[in-house]
Amino acid sequence: MKLERVIFWNNKGGTGKTTLAFQILNEYAYQNKGKKILVIDVCPQANLSELLLGGLNQGGSNVLLMRQGANPRATIGGYFQMRLPSPYSAPSFNPRDYLTKPNQYNQYIENNIDLLCGDAMLELQSNAISTLANNQIPGTNTWVSIINWLNDFIQPIEDAYDIVFLDANPSFSMYTQIALATSTKVVLPVMADDSSRRAIQNAFSLIYGLKLPSEIYSKYAFAEKLKEVNMPLPKVYMILKNRLTQYMGAASAYATVLQQIDKDMLSLLEAYPNIFDFLHIDDGIINVRDFQTTGVVSSARGCPLQKLRAGRLDLMGKRVAVKEEYRLNCVDNIEMIVSKMNKAL
Repeated sequence: MKLERVIFWNNKGGTGKTTLAFQILNEYAYQNKGKKILVIDVCPQANLSELLLGGLNQGGSNVLLMRQGANPRATIGGYFQMRLPSPYSAPSFNPRDYLTKPNQYNQYIENNIDLLCGDAMLELQSNAISTLANNQIPGTNTWVSIINWLNDFIQPIEDAYDIVFLDANPSFSMYTQIALATSTKVVLPVMADDSSRRAIQNAFSLIYGLKLPSEIYSKYAFAEKLKEVNMPLPKVYMILKNRLTQYMGAASAYATVLQQIDKDMLSLLEAYPNIFDFLHIDDGIINVRDFQTTGVVSSARGCPLQKLRAGRLDLMGKRVAVKEEYRLNCVDNIEMIVSKMNKAL
């Protein structure tokens, strides 16, 4: 059975993607202690890595800097740096040299999670990677060789893991395409606003080549290039409608937009069922409550909602109140999402 690789991505920023990735993958690890989980942070901001390594309160950014100073550089940027001189065939290397066990630095993280840290160096590497992917070398499909960099990383250690979670930044740069080509399923977080609705349409154009403005773009489309070399596209796994109110469901001001998102997705599901991993709209579109202060404290402490305690907690020298009723409401929501994953993965 192929190792499932679930990517959290939206080409629009501000959708709560990294926060949801942090909560969901940790809840998955908590519910599945017998499974080994690999997390790959394909984001120059490396926010997910900082959360896993301790958040603001526990100096997660300092731990990340330390891992970046390791030899070899224990990040995705370090791995890509190693690949730049050998872009079209993987040299001999040990993927574990680049991995970090967050539990060694953050007690709130389960011991069954390994992490390939994010790295700001990805932005510096992006132009070089794109240039290498577009080189013309007889007998070599340079684009495919580059797009498989993360597959090359996972392949030697694939048998050691039960699932891979990836977090990618809101872009469609070459390193994001590498992450998407590595993935089997896409979790798409959206907000209840018109810009998120447009972002969904853009995401489907970028990944699946749907509704492109001109036929000129077709031969350059990501989907077409994968199709030419018989590489599968990831399937849409979940649409997470984020930032809903705690108790009232979708806030009335957002209700119309949220309903329209459902209608858009239903139309796409009917027209292109092969790109979805679900048959019915209710199975794939999930409402996510607004974590509010509870979520802020959880992220700052690098502590998943499941393990966060209620009461007045220290947050960088200030006391912040976490209400147990709110926390449990958030936990129930994340548990529901992961229960769906447990049935399908």
